[in-house]
Amino acid sequence: MHYLVIEGNIGAGKTTLATMLAKELNAKLILEQFADNPFLPKFYKNPERYSFPLELSFLAERYSQLNSELRSPSLFHSLTIADYYFMKSLIFAQNTLSGDELQLYKQLFSIIYNTLPKPDLYVYLHLPTEHLLKNIQKRGRDYEQTITAEYLNGITQGYFDFFRKHPEYTFLVIDTSKIDFVANPDDFLKIKSAIFDQSYKKGVNLVSL
Repeated sequence: MHYLVIEGNIGAGKTTLATMLAKELNAKLILEQFADNPFLPKFYKNPERYSFPLELSFLAERYSQLNSELRSPSLFHSLTIADYYFMKSLIFAQNTLSGDELQLYKQLFSIIYNTLPKPDLYVYLHLPTEHLLKNIQKRGRDYEQTITAEYLNGITQGYFDFFRKHPEYTFLVIDTSKIDFVANPDDFLKIKSAIFDQSYKKGVNLVSL
């Protein structure tokens, strides 16, 4: 395996797990850069007004980062781990845009998407919505506190629609609702083993830890 993606809904722990795995395995780590996006706080306060510029800005930022990072071979790392995949852009846009804006966005997305490398394994950390809301509240980002269960449910549905439409990928969906891989080293070893010590067929593979 050379290119691993760790994905999940907001608050699922994808960045934390990707960082822990990269440190453990001496892998190249690609983290989504979103903290400085000027549209993000505005979007959570006024989604209708700021959804289109937000999604376009993420599209540009994600493409720029992934195109640069994935096309620059590392002399020191045989494995690259990212905490997002470019398809995330369309999944979130479909949940926030509609009508002509969504159609224009899809056109732009399709032009870019096929130019980027595809992951060897796509891991999705699945948590129930109530767990996601607790994690979001716990980490305390002000602009995230208005996120609703309905919004998170829409994002989850978007991910699973993506999985069904792309049987050519290898997806590993891990239910992490009964483990804490941050606080419990044994749980971290379980999730690491599930990712690296097993072989999976193309399509959706489900694992509950």
